[in-house]
Amino acid sequence: MALENLLFTKEHEWLRMDGDSADVGITEYAQHELGDVVYVELPALGREFKKGDPAANIESVKAVSDVFSPLSGTITAVNAKLSNNPELVNQEPYGDGFLFKMKLSHMDEIKELLDQKKYEEYLQGISGE
Repeated sequence: MALENLLFTKEHEWLRMDGDSADVGITEYAQHELGDVVYVELPALGREFKKGDPAANIESVKAVSDVFSPLSGTITAVNAKLSNNPELVNQEPYGDGFLFKMKLSHMDEIKELLDQKKYEEYLQGISGE
């Protein structure tokens, strides 16, 4: 899965933009830090979130973690495959392991996200490499 078209948050969510909509998931780094995912609690369809609001939960063998809404918007779809196959988050974090789709309400928030290069630099900074 090509990462060039993705945008990232410092909380390790990614977005794949499609006009004023986006697919949202967690990054390779985040799924690795969580360990084996055993359950995913997804948001309700039609629910509105502000940027930074907790939007989903991921339970792994290590911990339960919030997934934050990377931008403000409304949930238009959730990845139903995760109810029976939460491990997709580990196996394909940028593909079939996506969490939800949302219609964005404040497109200007996009400028606060990181491109792939800036996200990789951020990861190097937090890992001390």
